[in-house]
Amino acid sequence: MSRLLLIPFAFMLSACLSGPNYEKLDLTPVMPAQWRWQPAVPKDDLPRGDWWKAFHDAELNRLEERALANNQSLKAAVSRVDQARAASRGTAAEFFPDIRIKSNSKRERTSGNLPTPVPVNIPSSHINSFRDVLDLSYEIDFWGKVRRTYESARAQSQASIADYHGVMLTLTSDVASSYFLLRAYDAEVTALRQTNELRTRSLGLIEQRFKAGTIPEVDLARARTELATGKAELADVKRLRQEAADILAILCGEPASTFTIAERPISGSPPGVPAGIPAEVLERRPDVAAAERIVAARNAEVGVATSYYFPSIKLTGDAGFLSMKSSSLFTADSKVWSIGPEISLPLTGYVLIGSRVRQAKAAREEAIANYRQAVLGAVKDVETSLTQIRSRREQAAAQSEALAAATQSTALIRSLYESGSLSYLELLDAERTLLQLQRQSAQITAQRFAATVRLIKAMGGGW
Repeated sequence: MSRLLLIPFAFMLSACLSGPNYEKLDLTPVMPAQWRWQPAVPKDDLPRGDWWKAFHDAELNRLEERALANNQSLKAAVSRVDQARAASRGTAAEFFPDIRIKSNSKRERTSGNLPTPVPVNIPSSHINSFRDVLDLSYEIDFWGKVRRTYESARAQSQASIADYHGVMLTLTSDVASSYFLLRAYDAEVTALRQTNELRTRSLGLIEQRFKAGTIPEVDLARARTELATGKAELADVKRLRQEAADILAILCGEPASTFTIAERPISGSPPGVPAGIPAEVLERRPDVAAAERIVAARNAEVGVATSYYFPSIKLTGDAGFLSMKSSSLFTADSKVWSIGPEISLPLTGYVLIGSRVRQAKAAREEAIANYRQAVLGAVKDVETSLTQIRSRREQAAAQSEALAAATQSTALIRSLYESGSLSYLELLDAERTLLQLQRQSAQITAQRFAATVRLIKAMGGGW
């Protein structure tokens, strides 16, 4: 019967929640029709998996695992999640009574000149008192202030979890992008080394011809210049590669001085992208989910601010023992207790409460605008990445044709030069063109991989 009596009381409490209930936002006004975005239902808790394994690169897999295990920024994000969860659990404690044991002992001297309405001389005296009580205080949450506070703290905690996933997604995508950039430098290093080897052999042949008097000295000077230039370019690319490796070391949480990664030129193509991407994919984006949770938190804070218009009702009580002697403290005659409600209703200060309510509502509108902006940014990121993937694929195809033609042309020109049919200047021009195309090809390949990584990041991790 007592449990049945609690049912209408629970309904009464649920009906007394101050402030508006949170409703999922409809983003139709800011979303293109083809995305078919529904009212906001973030799915950042869905498993994304190890998206980098789609590239089928064992070295990349190893670097990602090291980054997830050792990166200090990610560990800091984990600590922020723990802080938010602890804060949420702290607000949940307000649902329960505050019960404390209070114990005090004191000796005091009373005044011999106490002001009294009756002219009676009360001499001073020394009094001992011993007190041990169990103190209880409980605020009855008629208006939902505690529930709204907990609702806000829980949404903030969920936002911090989304922020953690955002840090993790940024970290893994940065590792992949830096890794593919490093592999592009490896391809450039390989091309420069091969070119310098050819230039070294050509220089030996030119020196022999110059000594024989069959070519002018200007060809010899040009050959030496090109070889020295190639060595300088190789040194510069090696510097860029080391800088990329140092960035990877920081991302992996390791000292740059001990971090090493073997050279291996980039090759192949990135994984393909599906033809259609539903809007639900973007709802996994951590920044979108975090922004939506902040809206929920700000909405709950409107309820907290509104609850101060209503009276605060507390139930207080204590029970224990009070005595002038410690020997009689725990006897029946020393028992004391008190219990009663405490009601607090603001008579002034409504202007202050109203300003706080308006401030909370303005903060909610700001959060809504930030959420919609996050959605617009997510759509833009996906569209930009898809455009980059398409354009880089077309560019890579044209670059491959140009490189194949330049390779064939340079081989023919070198053969004609060695037979004496062409001048060294023509060979030099062909070699420069081939080297430029080789380096550009490596850069475009890296850009294709990086564009795919950016698309994965834009969609919250894979598709």
